[in-house]
Amino acid sequence: MGFLRNFSGWEILIVLAIVLLLFGVGRIGKIGGELGSSIRAFRKGLKGDEEEKPEGEKKDEVEKK
Repeated sequence: MGFLRNFSGWEILIVLAIVLLLFGVGRIGKIGGELGSSIRAFRKGLKGDEEEKPEGEKKDEVEKK
């Protein structure tokens, strides 16, 4: 984030205020919610098949090894 070093706190606040005026509170909240659900889905996908298997199957695999 080297490009943010050139901005002061006031300049960042002004940019955020302009974004808020352009998109509105509702749309920004909706985008934030969608971003959060996307991150949760990505993390769930990284965990793989372990969560999808019932507990009994996991125990059987451990006992076989």
